[in-house]
Amino acid sequence: MPTEPTQHPQQPHPQPIEPGTELPRINAFLTAFARRQAARTVEFPGGFAALDDAFARTWSANQIVVERAVDPAALPARAEELLGHLEHRMVSVFDEDTATACGPWLTRAGYTHSSYLVMLHTDSVPDGAHAREVELDALRDPLTRRWRGFLPEAGEETVRALVDQRGSRRRGAELVRFIGSRTREGEIASWADLYADPRTGTAQIEDLVTAEAHLGRGHAGAVLDAALRRAADAGCGIRFLIADTQDWPRTWYARRGFTSIGHTHVFERV
Repeated sequence: MPTEPTQHPQQPHPQPIEPGTELPRINAFLTAFARRQAARTVEFPGGFAALDDAFARTWSANQIVVERAVDPAALPARAEELLGHLEHRMVSVFDEDTATACGPWLTRAGYTHSSYLVMLHTDSVPDGAHAREVELDALRDPLTRRWRGFLPEAGEETVRALVDQRGSRRRGAELVRFIGSRTREGEIASWADLYADPRTGTAQIEDLVTAEAHLGRGHAGAVLDAALRRAADAGCGIRFLIADTQDWPRTWYARRGFTSIGHTHVFERV
């Protein structure tokens, strides 16, 4: 059965957010999440490798995060050194200036560059009454079916790793919740993750997905509203998500009160 999120009355009230500081605080949150989620980290000047050997097939669990452009020319070799045991290379850069400095060196080394919108919720907070927290185990079957649809060429081992790795996200933030909207029959139709750090007043909504059979029935909106409400109730005045710059959901998020304030950058190579 769905359960209500645990209350955290011990959390201090977050400090007021100065306009214009949201993006640096979001970048700090993303960096801290990658570091905390990792099973192990390897530091280097200007960044770190976030690694989890249990999920070697999962790109987000095994990546390099660049915080500062200390030596951009050395970055491709650094990636080979730290990710050479894997079948993929993934480099995340959250700061725009750092991405500008490092990007040319990575693309020359054969990396594909993708940029994503950072979208900040700037509207009033909805009541969020139509979706609830769900246990991660309840998401296993719908997650498996959706990953098979997203990656039809992937083998069962890869799909299983993607599903299992979601549990490690509990390490990434002080408050991690899985939010779901159910059909009248009790089937989970749509779901998303909520990662929140009440101490910094920052929360991310991630991987909002709807089962194909239940598209267009309001379930995604219910999940989004519930995640926003729980983030606000946890004292998070900065509520954000990451959206593909080329895909249609960005316009749907905009209609639901999200404003684009910047970009994150990912460089990938196989």
